[in-house]
Parts: sequence; C-alpha cells; structure tokens
Amino acid sequence: MGPRYHHRLAAIVLLAVSVVATGHAAELQKRTIEAFDRYVAATEARMAGERAGDSPFLWVDRQPELDRADADERLRTGGVVIEPLETRDATGDEIDIPKGMVHHWVGTVRIPGVTLDETLALVRDYERYAEVYTPNVRRSALLDRDGARFRSSLQLYMKKVVSVVLNTEYDVEFQMLDDHRAWVPSYATRIVEVADPDTPEEREKPVGNDRGFLWRLNTYCSFEQRQSDTYMQCESVSLSRGVPFMLGALIKPFVTGIPRETLTFTLEAARRHLTDNADAGS
Repeated sequence: MGPRYHHRLAAIVLLAVSVVATGHAAELQKRTIEAFDRYVAATEARMAGERAGDSPFLWVDRQPELDRADADERLRTGGVVIEPLETRDATGDEIDIPKGMVHHWVGTVRIPGVTLDETLALVRDYERYAEVYTPNVRRSALLDRDGARFRSSLQLYMKKVVSVVLNTEYDVEFQMLDDHRAWVPSYATRIVEVADPDTPEEREKPVGNDRGFLWRLNTYCSFEQRQSDTYMQCESVSLSRGVPFMLGALIKPFVTGIPRETLTFTLEAARRHLTDNADAGS
C-alpha cells in the first residue's frame, strides 16, 4: 500500500468526520434519554455496593492480582490508569441506546504527598477551574453553595479534528464516607453547544438539537487517602449522538476518543497542580 492509498484513506476519514461535525443537527430523543437513564441507574446501583463495602472502593483494587500489580506500578511512577467500562442489565444483556452512544470510562491517579482535604479543596475551587484545567475549561464560576452541595458553571472546549465549545452547569455533592474516603457525584444539569464562539455571531444552539457531541455527563469521583498519598478516581458516563452505521468504523474512534482524552487530561492536571503546590510548600 503506497502513499497514494494512505492519502486517499486520510481524505475519506476527514470527509466522514466533517459529515458528522458540520452536517444537520442531531435531535436528542425521549427514548435516548430514557435508555441513558436506565444505564445510569444500573451503574449507580453497582457504585452503592462499593461505597457500602460489598466490594473494594477503588476500581484498581477490584482487578485480578496481576492487573492490580501493573496498575499499582503505573500509579506509583506517575501514570494515569484509565480503562473503558460497560454496564449491562440484570440479565447480562447490553443496554441499547437508540440514536445515541454511551461513553463510560474510569481513570485513577495517585497524588503523592497530598492529603484528602487538600485534594477536595481543589475540587471545590470552581472559580479556579479555568486556570487549573486550561485549555479544556475556558470559563468557570461557582453559582451557589448549600453546605456540601455546589452548583457550578463551566465553558468547555474540546477538539479532535473539529472543535466544540459548550456552556455547562452542574450539581455536585461532596459526601464524606469516613475520615479518609470521599465520594463526589456530579451531574450536568445544562449542556448547550455554542455556535460561532468568540465572534460577534456567538450564540447558543437549542438544547438537544445540535451536533450532538455531548448531551449528558455524569461524573463520579472517589477519593481515598493512604498514608501521605491520595488516590483520585473519576468514573465518567456521558451521552453523545449515535454514529451513522456506514460511517461507524471511521467516526467512532474520534467520538469515543474525546471522553477518554478529557478524563485523562483532567486527572493529570489535578495531580500536577496539587503536587506542584506540595513541592512549593515543602
């Protein structure tokens, strides 16, 4: 296969991506939302058992011995351990999402020399998200706080061949399970794609009637302090438009790559910021 073949293949891939990226808007349907809600309910039922102690709290500790040893080594040397997950129904069957795709990932980092309180302080500091998580977060604000419950807004930026800007809002609750573990679920309550960002024509597209890169986003972060280190695990469950069957093999890697790369970036940025502050303090 010579250069001509590879150039032709690259052109086909770019054309296919542009069809989804710039074509007609996808409409979020009621049956898609209902299927996603079933997926989330089954996923949260599993998480309840982990918080109750029915199984290990962190994903890495639930893996077979050899896999767990490999994950521990990667975490010890500063890596991010990230894997795709899939929730199935009570009978073991796949949960079908008509006209949509679920992206389900879990990622973990070890933050050496940083306490649980210090880690949670960063997570609660929504005003600084645009600084800590740039360029993925362009603007950030704390909208409201009621005890352990927070409402925040973030303007997100994602790029993979094409770029997308989203205005989003979240409900977040910080739950202390004991003196060394915390669980923080976050639910996006508003996701709106921005058309023509940073231009005089900038405007929000109709909710659920856009290019469909992100329609729903739930993030569940688990924190555990072990001696002088804190482990930060985030499990994200998001919903995007479905991919046309004829373009699936070409488009799916691009669409599924965004959630994975975003989660990896978020964990790396949090660890880097916390460890840099710890080094400066010492």
